Amino acid sequence: MRHQSTLLSAALGIGLAAALGTVPATAATTASPTAAASSSYTAYAGSSEDARATQAFFDAVVKSVAEKRAAHPGVKAVTVVYSTSSAPSFRSQIAQSTQIWNSSVSNVKLQEGSGGDFSYREGNDPRGSYASTDGHGRGYIFLDYAQNQEYNSTRVTAHETGHVLGLPDHYEGPCSELMSGGGPGTSCQNANPDAQERSRVDALWANGLAAAIARVS
Repeated sequence: MRHQSTLLSAALGIGLAAALGTVPATAATTASPTAAASSSYTAYAGSSEDARATQAFFDAVVKSVAEKRAAHPGVKAVTVVYSTSSAPSFRSQIAQSTQIWNSSVSNVKLQEGSGGDFSYREGNDPRGSYASTDGHGRGYIFLDYAQNQEYNSTRVTAHETGHVLGLPDHYEGPCSELMSGGGPGTSCQNANPDAQERSRVDALWANGLAAAIARVS
């Protein structure tokens, strides 16, 4: 877990990477386990869940969506808008993650567009990929190059997006559980939330959005 001085929360990420690469993960979406990957996995699986930080990001995004709904009361769809302009290398993985989540849940939809509720970013970071928010309706998902070469990149992206939708890390879970992140190791290829995770997101958005709309109306 880590905290940035200018942000309320950070390190909601899929974990830590032991070593950084310098080549963007534009094509490599998975990698077979290696000694280097095993080193990274040790840190990855050992990362601590920060439920408060996940809640802060979820609350910030819900607040942003609720404010737009209040300004346009005729809009019925619950849509969370994101930007990929700062993560061009991961546009394919982000599109796959969006498709996965949009086909998995019914109470909220993700959509790329302007005036986003959050954004994706990319780069090198020894702390790996993570989700972060300022607590005021703006946040971002950072996708680390090296980590996305070691682990299934679509799983990494979908996992981090799960934080935006309100799900905390659960590293001790099986590969079938998306929010187990890197716990199952680099061989895990599953990028889909399980039934419990899908149900949880639908419940969070049904109840959380209603409360947020009531506060801003």
